[in-house]
Amino acid sequence: MAKSTKEAPKQALIIKTSENGNGTSASGRLQVNKTYKLYIDGKFPRSESGRYLIMKNAEGQTYANYCQASRKDFRDAVVVARKAQEGWAKRSAYNKGQILYRMAEVLEGRTAQFVSELVDQGMDKGHAQADVRASVDRLVYYAGWTDKFIQVFSSVNPVESSHFNFSVPEPTGIVCALAPASPGLLGLVSVMAPIIAGGNAAIILASEKYPLTSITFAEVLNSSDLPGGVVNLLTGHKKELLSHFASHMDVNAFVLAGQTGAEMKLAQETAAINVKRTIDWECSDWFAGSAASPYHIMDCQEIKTTWHPIGL
Repeated sequence: MAKSTKEAPKQALIIKTSENGNGTSASGRLQVNKTYKLYIDGKFPRSESGRYLIMKNAEGQTYANYCQASRKDFRDAVVVARKAQEGWAKRSAYNKGQILYRMAEVLEGRTAQFVSELVDQGMDKGHAQADVRASVDRLVYYAGWTDKFIQVFSSVNPVESSHFNFSVPEPTGIVCALAPASPGLLGLVSVMAPIIAGGNAAIILASEKYPLTSITFAEVLNSSDLPGGVVNLLTGHKKELLSHFASHMDVNAFVLAGQTGAEMKLAQETAAINVKRTIDWECSDWFAGSAASPYHIMDCQEIKTTWHPIGL
């Protein structure tokens, strides 16, 4: 008898990959959680201490790990920021504007990713979308000011002697900052952009509420032609690093955005050791137009006055 060539129908293999709450999926596969690293010198190192923190999603499941920066990480960031700042300050205002605008372009193209990440960290979708849109607009805003604020804030000063006397703003140097707790992305951008628009290097401690967004934003910085070391982003605990930010002798200014009165007092008292400038950017609504201002650029500038003899 001839054998039948008809094969039995194959059954589809269905594997469910939903997480069951203990870090594994129903298929038995171990879930690989992303570890968000620090951003120092244009690179993504882990904390030298080896410490990390755990981020959980709205369901209480582990969503990601992120580094807990130490004092040594901060000191390393200061060293590279000092090396990078002079070259960044010498760049033309036009080029600084180009790079800030490029950040806006890259961020616009990754809107969906940032919205999803903010939602995973507990923000509602509508607020997350508004956060990303406003962040793009704020980068464009400061990109436009890079080649204008010096013209606006420079001055020719009347003097009685036979001199031409004029004043122009120059970068302060290294500026540390504490990003506001909320909004997650706009707060970070609103602090960073005016600092670097004026030719400074920045070291920023990200929001403890939305820490992951800062390192994803570092990926935007890293692909926007920004020289390594100009912006350095740390994640961790404010209570551990605030005093180190304020006391470091090679930091020129310290920006606090939305911090408590006790934190501001501690920063001012500690910064007085080396007469470091402390700047309070208190803002009740970071989405408001008043939250962006060329005066924020000027807060991180020094005024240089030049005397030139004439009529001699």
